Amino acid sequence: MTSEANPSVFYITLLRHGESIGNVENRLQGLSDFPLSETGRAQAHALAERWQAEGLGFDTVIASPLSRATETARILVEALAVPSLEFEPLWMERDMGRRSGMTAEEIRAQFRDPEFLNPYDVFEQSGESDWALYLRAGQALHRILQRPPARYLVVAHGAILNMTLYAILGIAPQPRFQGPRFGLRNTAFASFLYYPDRHRWQVSVIGDSTHWPVQKG
Repeated sequence: MTSEANPSVFYITLLRHGESIGNVENRLQGLSDFPLSETGRAQAHALAERWQAEGLGFDTVIASPLSRATETARILVEALAVPSLEFEPLWMERDMGRRSGMTAEEIRAQFRDPEFLNPYDVFEQSGESDWALYLRAGQALHRILQRPPARYLVVAHGAILNMTLYAILGIAPQPRFQGPRFGLRNTAFASFLYYPDRHRWQVSVIGDSTHWPVQKG
């Protein structure tokens, strides 16, 4: 992602947004729109300072239009002088149906988790199934790979980014939310190189958040 980037290779970094008010209140955010907390803004600035020191740069930042992602993206775009910022609804967080925006306590009081949840069922009547989210993540990734090779930063959310990692690594959704879960804390990122002439992904890092002190799970 430096100025010596290979012009025939995609450099793709997937970043989870900074801490939001919804995170602080222990809410299942989904499509509910919560702004960054002061800590979230500090996390984004800390990451920007780290990437400045490392000489990292991007040609385009693509962000979810939800405010916790857009604010994170704008902080990084300004600090790193990225020439292009775009907003793509495909990178929005998972639709959690009736649970969207509720606290953990509210969810426990109002809902009983099903004993079995297959990956094709909608979530809480109107939400996305695992497979729907997986397919959306694949579509979002595909749109990037239809562009010219360049240095791309995606600023999005934990669930959609986990399914993007599934798509890159060739992991299918599993029943009852089983299967791997990637630890993308607030402003943690994963970086990859993609060689289109060989259809080869190269993993650089997954879950790096060393710019910020140890965070709670």
